[in-house]
Amino acid sequence: MIKAQNHDNARGGMWILASGLAYSLGMALVKLLGDDYSAPTQNFVRQSIGLIVLVPFILHNPRSAFTIRRPKLMMARCAATSLSIILAYNSFHLLGLAEANALSFTRALFLVPLAAVMLAERVDRHKLLATLVGFGGVLIILAPGSARSLIGWPAAQGLLSALLLSWSVVTVKTMVRDHSDLALLSWSALMGVVFTAPFAWASWRMPQIGDAALMGVMGILGVISQACYIRGMALGEASLMAPLDYVRILFTTALGYVMFAQLPLPGTYAGSALIILAAIYVTLHGRRRDAALMMAAQHSRGISVLPAGSREVPDER
Repeated sequence: MIKAQNHDNARGGMWILASGLAYSLGMALVKLLGDDYSAPTQNFVRQSIGLIVLVPFILHNPRSAFTIRRPKLMMARCAATSLSIILAYNSFHLLGLAEANALSFTRALFLVPLAAVMLAERVDRHKLLATLVGFGGVLIILAPGSARSLIGWPAAQGLLSALLLSWSVVTVKTMVRDHSDLALLSWSALMGVVFTAPFAWASWRMPQIGDAALMGVMGILGVISQACYIRGMALGEASLMAPLDYVRILFTTALGYVMFAQLPLPGTYAGSALIILAAIYVTLHGRRRDAALMMAAQHSRGISVLPAGSREVPDER
């Protein structure tokens, strides 16, 4: 018999909330520095700091860090992730924090068609309907035809960023079978620096001391956000932890008002609610289906199984 995993949802939830706060603070700094430093420059600094943080782990186990089974797919994934971050930074700089954050949530919706195409996952009518409702929320936020319409390149960058990130996540789901977590993280950070460097050089401006410190903080917040997210998922039940991540819409709204005197546009509240509800449904529905399939398979082999929490693929934000 496989015993159920012990969960600490209270502590796990606190880690997830800490992850959301760190992410929101980092994006607020992206917006603050965006007038003076390009998105590639900021991403280059972020990736460089992430690589520095990983150096001790790489030196401890270099074979695990650099063993690569499918180099072409790894390079494509790293390039997509780097471009996704640059587009996201531009979106957060040019849009309100709440609006850009809401559009970033669509990555869970893009996962549905991508997983169907790349992983041959079945899309039932409930998941399809939830996905369509979520994209209906995007239309409410964009408000096409209104005086406050967000239709344009800034919003398009946010959606394209979410699409690329979703593709990267689906790719990770196939690569975890023959790559270590350390290899995925190490190659992502290393190639992120390589891919971003030419664009950062083309728009490079030597940061002043204060700005350099803020960029450093931004990079550290990115690492903290990732680490807190992974820790929260390890401690708590995934089905309860994942929805908590959407609380960062409150953090970005508050930071937008305090730092930039911005309040969300009227349609942002309703649109965000639809996107978040649809994303939660898609996430939980998929986990329930996977758990049911696993238990059925185990039962067919005569094995008694108790629910035991699934391994989460780190969210690349």
